[in-house]
Amino acid sequence: MSIQRRRLLSATVALSLGTFVASGINATAEAQDGGGTLRVAILQDVSNFDPQSFLSLNFPLIKNLYDSLLEYGPDGEPLPSLASAWTIADDNMSVSLTLRDDVTFHSGAPMDAEAVAATLAKAADPETGQNVYATMAPVADWTVDGPHALTLNFKGPIPDRQITDLLQFISVIDPAGIDTVATVPAGTGAFTLVERVLGQSVQMAANPNYWRDGEPRVDELLITVFGDNDAASAALESDAVDMIYGGGGRAAVRLRDSGYQLIQGPGPLVQIFRINTTRGPFQNEQFRQAFNYLLDREAILRVGYAGLGVVTALPWAPASPAADPSYNETYAFDLDKAKELLDASGLSPDEMSDWQLLVNGADQDAVTISQLVQGTLAELGINVELDLRQGAEFTDAMLGGDYTAIFAGIGNIQKFPSRIATNSIYRTVNNPILGEPHPHQDYVAAIERVNTTLGSDEEVQAAYDNLNEVLVEASFGIPTNTFDVGLMVAAPDVSGFTPDIDNMLVARTITVAR
Repeated sequence: MSIQRRRLLSATVALSLGTFVASGINATAEAQDGGGTLRVAILQDVSNFDPQSFLSLNFPLIKNLYDSLLEYGPDGEPLPSLASAWTIADDNMSVSLTLRDDVTFHSGAPMDAEAVAATLAKAADPETGQNVYATMAPVADWTVDGPHALTLNFKGPIPDRQITDLLQFISVIDPAGIDTVATVPAGTGAFTLVERVLGQSVQMAANPNYWRDGEPRVDELLITVFGDNDAASAALESDAVDMIYGGGGRAAVRLRDSGYQLIQGPGPLVQIFRINTTRGPFQNEQFRQAFNYLLDREAILRVGYAGLGVVTALPWAPASPAADPSYNETYAFDLDKAKELLDASGLSPDEMSDWQLLVNGADQDAVTISQLVQGTLAELGINVELDLRQGAEFTDAMLGGDYTAIFAGIGNIQKFPSRIATNSIYRTVNNPILGEPHPHQDYVAAIERVNTTLGSDEEVQAAYDNLNEVLVEASFGIPTNTFDVGLMVAAPDVSGFTPDIDNMLVARTITVAR
């Protein structure tokens, strides 16, 4: 049966994908014929050009330099992209793809089944697959069935949603550029790289051979790194840029109230207090578990994100099938319960204080919530220092796991639950923070159970419930709240915004009326 004729997503997920909130002037205007330059301010420099390095730092780039096999639309249905059609086998053991035959890479080489196979091989390699590797875990192998036909075979039957999530996650890379893709983009996207100035800007030009008719709508995309909300806001207000992508909630609300457009997409992140359980006091399970009660989620949401989000004690967006709001009450802010666990840990006050909290000094929201938590800990006699770093020094420490604890967001939390393992702190293999072998094997087993449960609704729900229980028990990540990665604030003359399930910047449909 053709996948286009099958309802794959629940009404709840469809509603989530349809949530594209725009407030302010002209927010819902249709894109007009454009041209010119779209000038975008970001707060942190991008990391690299590899779409399999699926980091929020790279969200300004991925959908502009690359195309994925399929997309999700605002109605919650999978839509054709580089794959023009796909069919899931009746036994859910494979999916067959038909690829477009009119797409070329920026190099001029054809996008074909061999190119997809090379991309899959990179994704399936634990050394090169990066954040996509975990999503490839159910894939046994694949066969090239023709120049524009390919079949993925699975190790066992997996749910429809897990299959379409995988296809949506795969951005196809030019085989000739795979080895150098981190430094030189090799995609089919609407824009091509002109120049990157490290720490300052990324300049892209419209792809003259792009396969989507009439896109992109601007001739040039210029992304400039401003370093903080105040500098980016000043640039927008002085007409030095057309929009801010990825700014903080408090600055966004202020700009909205001044007449600018505030655009919230359907793909939030969840803020996680990430814990390196191989270090210091966090090797003690009860000490870690105390942080389920130590973090004042309501206060963090209010002071860090101007209330733009919801509190959550689990790493899921509300639309996730694994979401369970009851955990928010069970693990509400409670210093008495936290103290009971701290006392039970057997650690002395000096041992509890022997660590630093890594903080992105360029992110005022992160600084604010870190200071809030620092104050809460001090009330219990736990005195910790904030290790403020900026730029590449911070990024390298975060990605390399060179920290004891840090606040940072995770994505893919509105999709199939095991997609959480695409995030570095939740990886089941080659975890850059927790190491190899993974120290929390109950968690690894819980992810595998979710991936392989295709029985009744009760059995599926039991697998989700088990995963949630294991996550709270292991406590190597303590969720606090959802927030909008890719929050956009734009001038009134900018229109044509496209909602993306991951809240990535999709610049090909945006136009500026100048």
